[in-house]
Amino acid sequence: MNNEINELLPFLIPLAALQLILMITALVMAARQETFKYLNKPVWVLIIILFNLIGPILYFVLERR
Repeated sequence: MNNEINELLPFLIPLAALQLILMITALVMAARQETFKYLNKPVWVLIIILFNLIGPILYFVLERR
């Protein structure tokens, strides 16, 4: 069991770092943005936080200006 986790670490660590960077960037951008095309600010914040990797990507795709 421990060997399996050690084999996955080189893949999981960059994925976790990417997810964290995307989430922080999307949250900062959503906090600074005043108007939104599709949803309001609290809903976007929830989507970004609850849907870890997909939420920030959705925000960038749908709310990009």
